[in-house]
Amino acid sequence: MKVGDRVRVKESVVVYHHPEHRSKPFDVKGLEGEVMAIIHEWQGRPVSANLPVLVKFDKKFKGHFRENEVEVIS
Repeated sequence: MKVGDRVRVKESVVVYHHPEHRSKPFDVKGLEGEVMAIIHEWQGRPVSANLPVLVKFDKKFKGHFRENEVEVIS
């Protein structure tokens, strides 16, 4: 998996920050988006992020995921 890949959320992940479902639980399983970043460092120092994969679904919604929660699609 690399920046620019199209991915799909393959596991049930509940978020509370989806713009259309603000402050309510929303399961993003099945949504497709693009990998914007994979977080390995912050301000030049290595970090071990819990949710390293940043995925952009649309203009208003981005989310951080574990690598096993998303799958690359062609």
